[in-house]
Amino acid sequence: MKLRFLGAGREVGRSALLLDDTIMLDYGIKMAEPPEYPVNGVRPQVIILSHCHIDHSGLVPNLMDLEPDVFMTPPTADLSNLLLRDSLKIAESTGVNAPYDSRDLHTFMYKTKTVDYRIKFQTHGYDVEFYDAGHIPGAACIHVTSKSRESLLYTGDINTSDTRLVSGAVDFPDADYLAIESTYFSKEHTSRKETEAAFINSLKNTLDIGGNVIIPAFAIGRTQEILMLLDAHGIRPYVDGMGKEAYEIMMKHPSYLRNPTHLKRAFDNAIPVKSSRRGDVPMESSVIVTTSGMLNGGPAMYYLNKLHDDPKSKMMLTGYQVEGTNGRMALDTGIIENNGVLQQLRIKLEHYDFSAHAGDKELKEIVRDFCDRGTKAVFTMHGDNTEGFAAWIEEELGVKAYAPAVGEEFDLH
Repeated sequence: MKLRFLGAGREVGRSALLLDDTIMLDYGIKMAEPPEYPVNGVRPQVIILSHCHIDHSGLVPNLMDLEPDVFMTPPTADLSNLLLRDSLKIAESTGVNAPYDSRDLHTFMYKTKTVDYRIKFQTHGYDVEFYDAGHIPGAACIHVTSKSRESLLYTGDINTSDTRLVSGAVDFPDADYLAIESTYFSKEHTSRKETEAAFINSLKNTLDIGGNVIIPAFAIGRTQEILMLLDAHGIRPYVDGMGKEAYEIMMKHPSYLRNPTHLKRAFDNAIPVKSSRRGDVPMESSVIVTTSGMLNGGPAMYYLNKLHDDPKSKMMLTGYQVEGTNGRMALDTGIIENNGVLQQLRIKLEHYDFSAHAGDKELKEIVRDFCDRGTKAVFTMHGDNTEGFAAWIEEELGVKAYAPAVGEEFDLH
C-alpha cells in the first residue's frame, strides 16, 4: 500500500490522500486568499468522498476528464452538488477563473454512485466500506482494503460526540493503518451544554438592549444546528443564505439525522430571507443566522456592512476560522474586508466552539482504540499541530506515527 498526501499535510484544508496511485480519498480546496489546491499531476481511477465540505470536495470536478468512478453517501452527493454549483456561480459572478465548469459538474453528478453506511462495495480490486463519521449528515470514515489485504481507515472529519443535528461516531473497524484528522489536537472543547448556555445568555443580553445579533454559520451542519438551538429556547431568527437549501436536502435523508422532527420545526419557525428582501429585516432586536461561516463573502457581509459600527449589536462566530479568512482577520485584528473596503468593527465580536470535530481527548481515544486493536502506523493530517499529535502517539502508545508534509509519499509494503 502506497500513500501520497497531496494536501492537508500540517495544515487545515485541501484534504487529498492518494492510495496506490489509484484511489483518491477527498480532493478539496484550502479556503485562503487566493485558494490553495492539492498537489497536481495525479490520475486516479477512483474518487471516494468523505463528505461535502469544500475543503474535502471542492476540486473533485476538476478530475472529471479522467472519467473516474466516484463514490459517496447519498446526502454527500446531494449536498456536494449544492456547494459545488454555488462555488462555480460565485466564481463566475466575481470574474475568478474556476477550476472546473458546468460540464465538469454535470459529469461529476452523472459519475457518482451512492452507497449507504456499512454497505461493502468493490472498485478496481479494492474493498470499501463507509462508517458514520458523526461530523455532518452523510459524513463518512472510509475503510479501504487493498488487493494485498492491507487495510486503511481514513477518518475524514470525525466527531464522537452527539450534536443536536447528528449522533457521534461510535463504531470503527480494525485497520492496519489509520489516517486521522487532527484539527483540535491539544485543544479541548468546552462541553456542548456549557457552550450553548453561554451563547444563549449572551444573545439574550444583546436583544434586551435593542441590539441585533449576526450569527455567521456554515451552510451545511452549523446553520441547522444553530436554528435547532434557538428554537429550543423560543428564539425566532431570520435565516439567510444557502443553509435553507441544505436543510431541504437533509430532510430528504432523515435516517442520517438525529432528530429530523426537531430540525423541521426549527426551520418552520424561522423567518426565511430572500436576497432581494434583505432590506426588510428590521435592524432592532433581530437575530440573523446567515452564511458564510468564515465571512468570506455571502449575505453575512451585507448585514455586517449595516451593523459593523454599532456597539450595541453583536456578531457571534460559531465555527473554526481558517488562517487567511476574513473571519480569522476579524478575530485577530478587529477588522474585516467588505467588498474591498477595510472596516473597523465596533460591533461586539464573540467566538463560540460549536465544533463538529473531535477534541483532543476524543482524538486520543480514537487512536488508542485503533492501536489496541493492532493498527501498525498512524498518519496525522488536517491540523495545525500534526507533528505534536504524531509525537504523542509514538511516546504514549509506542506505535509508529507520521505527520506528512504536503506531497510526501509513504510505501507501506
